[in-house]
Amino acid sequence: MAITDQDIGTGLKTEDLVINMGPQHPSTHGVLRLKITTHGEIITSCQPVIGYLHRGMEWLAQNRNYIQYQALVDRVDYLAGMSDSHAYVMAVEKIAGLKVPQRAEYLRIICAELNRICSHQLSLGIFMLDLGAMMGFPFYAFRDRESILSLLEEISGQRMMFNYMRIGGVFKDVPEGWLGKTESLVKEKLLGYTDEYEDIISNNPIVKARTQGVGVIDAKEGLEWGLTGPNIRASGHDYDVRRDKPYSLYSEMDFKVITRPEGDVYARYKCRIDEIRESCKIILQAIEKIRKLPGGEQAQSETELQAKKLLPGFKCPAGESYEIVESPRGEMGVHLISDGTQVPYRLKWRSPSWFPTGFLPKLAEGTPVADVVAIFSSLDVILPDVDR
Repeated sequence: MAITDQDIGTGLKTEDLVINMGPQHPSTHGVLRLKITTHGEIITSCQPVIGYLHRGMEWLAQNRNYIQYQALVDRVDYLAGMSDSHAYVMAVEKIAGLKVPQRAEYLRIICAELNRICSHQLSLGIFMLDLGAMMGFPFYAFRDRESILSLLEEISGQRMMFNYMRIGGVFKDVPEGWLGKTESLVKEKLLGYTDEYEDIISNNPIVKARTQGVGVIDAKEGLEWGLTGPNIRASGHDYDVRRDKPYSLYSEMDFKVITRPEGDVYARYKCRIDEIRESCKIILQAIEKIRKLPGGEQAQSETELQAKKLLPGFKCPAGESYEIVESPRGEMGVHLISDGTQVPYRLKWRSPSWFPTGFLPKLAEGTPVADVVAIFSSLDVILPDVDR
């Protein structure tokens, strides 16, 4: 409800105030500037200003060969590097006609789901920080995320920019005992950690007051604006790329697509919490499937991990492809055009963070200034994914 001059008192008048939130504001999850006009405490307009972080990821693709660009794609959404790589390598593999070995596909799924969990954990920790939990809970999420990053570092050699998925397969097989450690982490810790998050947050009266009925997204309007992932599933839209347009070997996995009917900030939080549990189920299934393959947990030969050993002079045949994956933030796609040379002719990313950033003004208008922080945090936008 907008505040009028009459609410202030006879003889007094208020003027709209233009304020800038960012680009160095801690609640904008990166260098985003929100130009906000307020009447009292109520936002009358909100204009996102982007471009502070532009890195030319698409231009770089068109000036590097296919092998060189593999090392850069983890930086598109630096919290979902496995999903970035998965979309890119599938786009190249489709044009090149490469069939990825079964073992490598299962390893891709395990890594993508581990990455999804640690992305949701970080989102959860920052979300609580944005709501005012200055001490305590955010450290739970960051602590638990470190356990996953240690596993991903062990197989890739890097803690964030993994560069593990390669055109035709994966970089290398997992070290001895890695699958067992992953299974133990999921069964003995991750599922219990997630229950712990809910014990602290889900019935907290302050959290409910700050999130329920706030920032409601209508499913039809959200789809028109291009929202995907938890942001639209929390509004009741039952769609997940892994199930509805299955890629890799997700068609073999048994998991539930999490939806909520409310469409508010609280529903988006709940969707991500429940998605962590579903990712745990997928990881355990993929581990069992690897154990049933010839050789089981033993390290496999290169032919079991890569369809073809690609040399630096690799030329992708002329063609065009568009491949999508379900990243932690929604549908991530790569549109690739090859002219038959060593360098992509054109490459375009469909970044899932771009669309909620454009939708934010619709959600912010008419809300108190304090709510815009909670709303934006619940959208889980990563600015490098916007300013790619």
